[in-house]
Amino acid sequence: MNQRTRLSLLFIQILIFSLMFALLGRLFYLQVAAAPLYKDAALSIQSRDVITPANRGLIVDSSGVPLAMNRVGIAVTVDRTQIDKQSDKGVSVLRKLSSLLKLEYADVYQRTRLCGELPKGQKAGCWTGSRFQPIPITKEADPSVALSIVERSDTYPGVSALPVALRNYPAKAGANGAHLLGYVGPLTEADLSGANGRTYFRSESIGKAGLELQYDEFLRGTPGIKTVIVDRKESVTRTSQNTKPINGNHLVTSIDVRLQASAEQALEQAVRSARASGYPSDGGAAVVLDVKNGQVLAMASYPTYDPNSFEKGLTVKEAKNLYSEKAGVPALSRSIQGLFAPASTFKAVSLVAAANAGYNLNGIYDCPSEVEVGTRKFQNFDSAALGKMSMKKAMAVSCDTIWYRIAFDEWLRDGGLKPKSDRNDYFFNAAKGFQIGIKTGVDLPSESSGRLADREWRTKWYAQNKDFYCNYKDRTPKSQQTPFLVQLAYENCLDGDKIRAGDAVNFSIGQGDTVITPLKLAQMYAAIANGGTLWKPTIAKAIVNSDGTLVKKVEPEALGSLPASKSTLKFLRASLREVVTGGTATSVFGGFPVQVSGKTGTAQVFGKNANGSLKADTSWFASFAPSTSPKYAVVMMVSQGGFGASTSGVGVRKIYQTLFGVSGSKVDSEKAIYPSGNPPVTIPKISPTTKVVGEK
Repeated sequence: MNQRTRLSLLFIQILIFSLMFALLGRLFYLQVAAAPLYKDAALSIQSRDVITPANRGLIVDSSGVPLAMNRVGIAVTVDRTQIDKQSDKGVSVLRKLSSLLKLEYADVYQRTRLCGELPKGQKAGCWTGSRFQPIPITKEADPSVALSIVERSDTYPGVSALPVALRNYPAKAGANGAHLLGYVGPLTEADLSGANGRTYFRSESIGKAGLELQYDEFLRGTPGIKTVIVDRKESVTRTSQNTKPINGNHLVTSIDVRLQASAEQALEQAVRSARASGYPSDGGAAVVLDVKNGQVLAMASYPTYDPNSFEKGLTVKEAKNLYSEKAGVPALSRSIQGLFAPASTFKAVSLVAAANAGYNLNGIYDCPSEVEVGTRKFQNFDSAALGKMSMKKAMAVSCDTIWYRIAFDEWLRDGGLKPKSDRNDYFFNAAKGFQIGIKTGVDLPSESSGRLADREWRTKWYAQNKDFYCNYKDRTPKSQQTPFLVQLAYENCLDGDKIRAGDAVNFSIGQGDTVITPLKLAQMYAAIANGGTLWKPTIAKAIVNSDGTLVKKVEPEALGSLPASKSTLKFLRASLREVVTGGTATSVFGGFPVQVSGKTGTAQVFGKNANGSLKADTSWFASFAPSTSPKYAVVMMVSQGGFGASTSGVGVRKIYQTLFGVSGSKVDSEKAIYPSGNPPVTIPKISPTTKVVGEK
């Protein structure tokens, strides 16, 4: 055997021994070192988790009256993994089931479809959860019907019935509160993926909107988990863990259910009254704040919806209606998501700007019928010439032309179309001081920030829209190429990045591109009332355990101060009082026994409705009371509702009647919402049976 052959044999031997050593090492790792890991993995394949959802915590008003609670229902569910195996994909079973439950087949079918299975535009009422969860068709089945389903499993394969806990919104005192409370719903695949950093189980329901979503981590509790080990025949061999569910905590709010009901009723009446007067009046909002700390005492949006409908099961029609413009988009919370030009309510900001610019608030100013700005004439409301008057009177009668002149003069001093580097921008800076364009920070999801149409915004807007306006005729249909729109496009293409004189004067009276939410305006007027502090609006007062132990208390949070001196704010409050005693709101509050201060607003709206009619004015009334020692700020807005005083002003008066216990021209303190004069500060005892004051 030569040397080369010996080397080859040696190499082969070394290779074989190396492979054997590697195999033995791997075997040792699997059998000894990693044994616990693979043992757990093997057990998990054989284990089954039985999840017992925790009872969700209550949401109560400031006196402990339940706004959201739990009750027992009987759910009829469909297992998609079973019915999909049937030759007709479960169609015959669903038809028989819909007939038995007296439901429309189209609704039953839609409820069992995963949202991802349906084309865009046809997802209304679909199942947002997983295919592997029991899909509820109804949670309010008649017990006898549920029993017949269970007994005839051969007739209804893949269908089951079982008792479930239902989230219930009892509408105490008639308070709907849908946009405040929100609703709960099934988990989505995104929830189960852990993308939001939380761990869920498929059988749980979580908050989907409003307070239910905002405080879900406190309300949801911890589900009980019973893990059983099964053999190949699915027989339970032992239990590896068994934890009991831990009930969710309760949420105490600053809402008073009686005041909430009153605000909702006053708002709906205002909307309907405007419609009776010939306005489209497509919706509105009302907000009541405690001016001393920012607590939300009531918040309403119209149109609304029944939050219980999500537990009952939405029909296709109901689901589509939530986002239908024809129905007024009931899902939209206009209090925190609706954006509207503030109109003359914004003159409170302009008065602060004028004072900071050095204008004499005690001087006399001319209020002509119109003011010429460049080549355009800007008219007073109704083109009325009101003569010479004090600034206080100008606020009371809502003169526009005074503000046109002041804003135009300041625009010129700042350099006009060629702004100076050391410009003052008194109007823009005053608006920034009121935090316009910034979210209030209210403890509700999906709040809109509003828009402050200052120089920075204008520059960004131009960069995004220049191409459209400079190629307007090529990018729009002939129907939109009216002389006015073509000229507007030309001007926006030419110098749309600049604040023009017209922009400046419109800004001063709350028109143009600046828009705010009703809650933002309420926050602003609360700050005027309390001496200049902008408070963060809060709805939650405390989180408490089921035994009443305090878990967390929500403390008031100051966000800043108004850019106004004490003397300016004193003058402003006096001016707002004169609006009610001798100005645009006099007819509404004549003879009212509580001193109210406020400002009307009637905002012009550009555009057309779906039926081709021109959009009507937005009606506003922003206020606080009592005037000498303010406690509450109340704001109402009615979209396309006409005049501020006659629509929203009337609605605000009704809310104050409830707040102070006003009957006719007298105050009955026993009927007031807060007989002691202030909202309660103590945390109430919580019980599902707590009644509204006066309820039998």
